[in-house]
Amino acid sequence: MDTPQNLRQQLYSIIFHTDTPSGQRFDRYLLLTIMASLVVVMLDSIDSVHSQYAGLLASIEWGFTALFAIEYLVRLYCSPKPLRYAFSFFGLIDLLAILPGILALFYADAQYLLIIRVIRMLRVFRVLKLSPYLRQANFLLTALRGSKQKIIVFFACIAILVTVFGTLMYVIEGPVHGFTSIPKGIYWAVVTLTTVGFGDIVPRTPLGQALSTLVMITGYSIIAVPTGIFTAELANAMRGGDQLIHDCPSCAKNTHEHGAAFCTRCGNPLFPRQADKSE
Repeated sequence: MDTPQNLRQQLYSIIFHTDTPSGQRFDRYLLLTIMASLVVVMLDSIDSVHSQYAGLLASIEWGFTALFAIEYLVRLYCSPKPLRYAFSFFGLIDLLAILPGILALFYADAQYLLIIRVIRMLRVFRVLKLSPYLRQANFLLTALRGSKQKIIVFFACIAILVTVFGTLMYVIEGPVHGFTSIPKGIYWAVVTLTTVGFGDIVPRTPLGQALSTLVMITGYSIIAVPTGIFTAELANAMRGGDQLIHDCPSCAKNTHEHGAAFCTRCGNPLFPRQADKSE
């Protein structure tokens, strides 16, 4: 007879390990169940299907919710460190896969939030042994971290620009032409600067049209800036071995271009000057 400890170890091996036959079977069945639950949610959002099969689809969905809830509790039971699992990425996603079903008791439309279960499909990387693809994703994360400060400065400048343009348009056009407030003008500036152009608010006066032309030209000029920043950092991250590994004294960035004398993030010298050393 299995002791509770042996039972927990067996469950842990099945649920958390993908290098065993039983673990691989469990993950495959789990992925199929997740896909089936997503199909039910999608079908329920179609009016013609919902009107005919609302009760059946609701029952099936409650069955999936109960099944995922049991799975989550079993994961907590057999995990050596339940809290660590509960607050891990997959642990939080597993919990979010259950919560919308409970919220649907109080707010009917919350059931459509169950589509978040699609994130659980990330487990396919573990099942199909695609971990090298996950390692490649580290390049993207490294590039995002490296370009964070530059992009923050860029978006701060954009925020200033749209505020100035929106205020000017409110002053020039006024409520008569749809610019009823400064926030409304800022909304127009964002839509125009990003070259989206919904057309729900348009300038009517010659001066307003001239300003809108300036905003559109500015939008085309700066739209590629964050892409260029990120691409440069991504190229640096992919070069990897050719980089200089040295902590910047000012911002603590530890990777730089080979032979660099100044930090690419903050611009400060990476090494003390010769005069400073002699002192």
